[in-house]
Amino acid sequence: MSELYQLPEGWEWKKLGDSSVCKLVMGQSPSSDTYNSDGKGMPFFQGKTEFGEMYPTVSKYCTAPKKIAEIGDILLSVRAPVGPTNISNIQCCIGRGLGAIRPSESNTLTNYLLYFFRNFELEISNKGKGSTFSAITKKELEDTNIPLPPLSEQQRIVSKLDLLFEKIDKSIALHQKNMDEANAFMGSVLNDVFGELEEKYEKFSINTVATIKGGKRVPKGYKLSEKPTPYPYLRVTDFKDYGTICTGKMLYLTKEVYELIKRYTITDKDLYITNVGNTIGKSGIIPSELNGANLTENAVKLVYKDKNNTSNKFMYYFTKSSIFLTQLESATMQMAVPKLAIMRLGEITLPFPNISIQQKVVKYLDEISEKIEKIKQAQKAKMDSLKALKASILDQAFKGEL
Repeated sequence: MSELYQLPEGWEWKKLGDSSVCKLVMGQSPSSDTYNSDGKGMPFFQGKTEFGEMYPTVSKYCTAPKKIAEIGDILLSVRAPVGPTNISNIQCCIGRGLGAIRPSESNTLTNYLLYFFRNFELEISNKGKGSTFSAITKKELEDTNIPLPPLSEQQRIVSKLDLLFEKIDKSIALHQKNMDEANAFMGSVLNDVFGELEEKYEKFSINTVATIKGGKRVPKGYKLSEKPTPYPYLRVTDFKDYGTICTGKMLYLTKEVYELIKRYTITDKDLYITNVGNTIGKSGIIPSELNGANLTENAVKLVYKDKNNTSNKFMYYFTKSSIFLTQLESATMQMAVPKLAIMRLGEITLPFPNISIQQKVVKYLDEISEKIEKIKQAQKAKMDSLKALKASILDQAFKGEL
């Protein structure tokens, strides 16, 4: 898209800002006192969080919309993240996180334009600007080049892409199902293991085994920095689903801020558990290179009272079992923002055998987990290959080579 290439005869390069291609409508957030979840007014979409595979899901309404998308408009996420798309299947109000792209009926097919945006999603995303979050402006969208063939050729391309992608998507779904089944199998193994331990060993509360300590937010008036310092700050968004840390988008404290909250750190001998929001219960062990990192206020750490007789990995596996998760659900206060009080987390009970048994359990579960991870990696590799094939097909389509 950044470099124009030779197009087949009958095709031409156009700008998205050309009215013969489409009309761009940038969203604008109405006053928050006009929002509701009671179905009053017009469906209201704010960003990618409401997107499905093809159409968005309504969760909010607005009684005083400022910007409206019509049925058939393409909804484009223009803020954090930039690029994802859906099709509007209802007339709706759009907030500033979205733009509506209304294809010209005489020159542009909706699905051709949708495939175009999905093909160039990465490049569009890279145009995003902003230090706090990425965003793309109307001017940047208007200046975007699009290869536009005649309507009949657009229809042929869309029909062929629909057919090819239906087959590829079925294969991707099958590999995803295999990954889901692998995860479910690991879950059943964990439940069997800890269920058997419950029958054989005395149960203790977590606060008998460990001291639970909260993390700390960055003091008011200070900000986290993308520039690396010796003081990493672990946020919930850094916690991976399989119990460790994603360091790709790590943020840091300055020395000044670190000195203010240096008591709220974590090591690889502790276990973190999130206790606020929709990710309550996400747990894990940090890698040793992050020892001494500061911990978010939305998580706690377990510091074991008898480290020589407590396996951190055993405790981690317990937090993945239904025995823990069922108690966790009961202990969580269901509010607008769910919260898990430290006291209530500490009251959760677990079977707690001696360290020798804990280590045997960990060894067995590690072996199962490793085998399952290999299966999942193989399935993911196949999915990635199929997604790359889709990208290659799209690239051919917009060069007139399909």
